[in-house]
Amino acid sequence: MTDRPVLVAPDSFKGTFRATEVAAAIGRGLESAGLAPPDLCPVADGGEGTMEVLLTALGGETAAVRVHDPLGREVDAAYALLEDGGTAVIEMARASGLALVEPEERDAVAASTRGTGELIAAAVAEGAQVVLVACGGSATTDGAAGAIEAIEDAGGLGAAKIVCLSDVRTPFERAAEVFGPQKGADPATVKQLTKRLNDLAQTLPRDPRGKPMTGSAGGLTGGLWAQYDAALEPGAAFVLDALDFDARMRAARAVIVGEGKIDEQTLQGKIAGEIATRARQAGVPCFAIVGTRELDAFGARMLDLQRVLEASDLDAIAAAAASLADVL
Repeated sequence: MTDRPVLVAPDSFKGTFRATEVAAAIGRGLESAGLAPPDLCPVADGGEGTMEVLLTALGGETAAVRVHDPLGREVDAAYALLEDGGTAVIEMARASGLALVEPEERDAVAASTRGTGELIAAAVAEGAQVVLVACGGSATTDGAAGAIEAIEDAGGLGAAKIVCLSDVRTPFERAAEVFGPQKGADPATVKQLTKRLNDLAQTLPRDPRGKPMTGSAGGLTGGLWAQYDAALEPGAAFVLDALDFDARMRAARAVIVGEGKIDEQTLQGKIAGEIATRARQAGVPCFAIVGTRELDAFGARMLDLQRVLEASDLDAIAAAAASLADVL
């Protein structure tokens, strides 16, 4: 038992540390306490960090292209070509993300996914046959109208296939209601955006309304599903499968998860909760190192977390990992 490695599987601490940085810090802490080198497996849920996680695990190369941000300004956005280049990974937030728009600039009506379409088209032009679109962090609620226009302007997808990775199940018609306020939409604007989405749904080749996951990224997923038959996949499960996570977990003596804040949302499908659930079902002890704990003892018991430790920087994360040596 003791010669089995610890599996280190943190998500990013959003806005502060990348998943790869957190995993490395936990690994340093474990080794400093005399434990064998762990199996480092940084994870993502289809949002921020997905490209880096898949690139780290599967190998490949990055490229960059000049695209338009949500408000039409030019910005350089990176994407990844995995392994032999047949699969590309783009994070829509790099072209159409909320982080590209200052709070005082937010305009939920004007914000467009055109840049995401330009990223998809660039990946297809490089030879990608499958384009994985990580859909977290958008500034947009245009139902993919801008992305579709950009893809068509570039000549379409050819034989390429889009796979949308989502961490929400919201349907197309509720995208503005659920996510519009965080993108700067007041109640009147939410009504306007909802009407625009409903009008768009009636012009697409098929109607995305009512289908789970079509409302992710302001309806980007629904528009791409309707126009191009894009596959809709839960991001956490897709990434874990790509990382061969279950086999690595069964070979481990314990799992350490991590995220910036552990709270009730962790129980609702965030990747740390998904991993803890899989660990519980497999009988593998699971521990958590987090930036902030807002999950009560009952929630921790639901996930069967052995310990939940708080750590605010990379040195503290390493120290927290080292402190687990006595129970690992």
